[in-house]
Amino acid sequence: MKKANTLLNNIVVLTTFLAVFTASHSYAVQQPLSFKKAIQVAQKNDPWLDGSRHKQQSLVLLSYAANTLPDPKVSLAFANLPTNGFDFSQEGMTQFKVGVSQIFARGDSLNLKNKQLKLQSQQQPLQRQDRVNKIAVTVGSLWLDLYRVQQSIALIEKNRSLFEQLAQVAEASYGSALGKTRQQDIVRAQLELTRLEDKLNQLQQQDDRYQGMLEQWLTNFSLTSQHNQAELGASIIPSPLNVSKQLPQVDLINHARVYHEQKLSVEKLAALFSLHPLVKSIDKKIAATKTEIELAEQKYQPQWGVNASYGYRGDDAMGNSRADLFSVGVNFDVPLFTENRQDNEVKSAISKTEVIKTEKLLLVRKLMSAFASAKGQLVRLTQRQTLYNEKLLPQIHDQAEASLTAYTNDDGDFAEVVRARIAELNAEIDFLAINVQKQKIILEINYLLVGSVITQQSGEQ
Repeated sequence: MKKANTLLNNIVVLTTFLAVFTASHSYAVQQPLSFKKAIQVAQKNDPWLDGSRHKQQSLVLLSYAANTLPDPKVSLAFANLPTNGFDFSQEGMTQFKVGVSQIFARGDSLNLKNKQLKLQSQQQPLQRQDRVNKIAVTVGSLWLDLYRVQQSIALIEKNRSLFEQLAQVAEASYGSALGKTRQQDIVRAQLELTRLEDKLNQLQQQDDRYQGMLEQWLTNFSLTSQHNQAELGASIIPSPLNVSKQLPQVDLINHARVYHEQKLSVEKLAALFSLHPLVKSIDKKIAATKTEIELAEQKYQPQWGVNASYGYRGDDAMGNSRADLFSVGVNFDVPLFTENRQDNEVKSAISKTEVIKTEKLLLVRKLMSAFASAKGQLVRLTQRQTLYNEKLLPQIHDQAEASLTAYTNDDGDFAEVVRARIAELNAEIDFLAINVQKQKIILEINYLLVGSVITQQSGEQ
């Protein structure tokens, strides 16, 4: 009996533990995805960053290899063997030779190649930094779009019950024949409910679209090999995605520069965006191509080589010892005909550098244009946000209440009540879109101005 009670108690404890664990696990799974969490997961799971690190390591290792002389060459040979007997001691010229030769690089080409590869490897940290910032913009914008859609659905669901009540009031008023309700009012109420249903379907379609796009960034795929078989493993945040119900307020960097300065000069903007990680990466690329010019110029110098050999000779036919032979020499080429090769290679390297400089110019112009556009949008969205919050929304709400009061007192038109409620719902959805769009624009501006912040932090350190 005692053992049975103990077993029963253990079962109860285990059942309770499992229930608590299941509930806690279910709660964790159902937690809404926050704005910050989405960006962190996407940045952590991005395979491009791992590829960039491997590429940097590859270039660094190649730079070490590039600064090394080529391997010496060793030769072994029997020289001047007589063909009438192949007797090693028959002729005095016969010998066994061991030779070693070494070729040296032209000028300072080894150090220059090492420098070029290191400069190429230094592009990768800057490109990773830009990639992380781009992920924040892309994933943050997708999260905000999903937030806008889900909150719009919540607004429509909230107002649908109000339209259903209006339809019921209209039917009751029409059935009692006491008010001024007409049959067309009932039809109008049902029509608006149908339109709301269609609007919900459209928003659900957008919700599915943004969820699919966001899951692409939140999925972590890894390839593993076991027993000579490739396996694909995936770790993903549970679907469907439900984002937080609170709109994040993204901090705008360089707030004064965006709001208080009317217009920066082209020179100041160019200096500002020259600090952007992507532009600094192109600077490294330009430096690497300039090194390529120096490498091409090294081909005007001769390439040197040295060789040495030792020849062993056997004793002659009489048993007399013969002296062994030692040889040493130098070889080099003479770059005389440079017009078709060296000259053109230097010109090609110079043109390649100019191409990269043009790439940098186009990028800076693109960043300047994007900043001017985003700044103008942010200012206008802030003005619209203030207008909606202080005037438009209160006025539309008052109009809707007034039209409903008039209709309740048999002094108004049912169609006006419906129009006022629709206008209020649309205004709330528009205000939501303005708030979301403002946060998306702030994300873009922060990406454009991130270089100045990084430079300030480096100076403070």
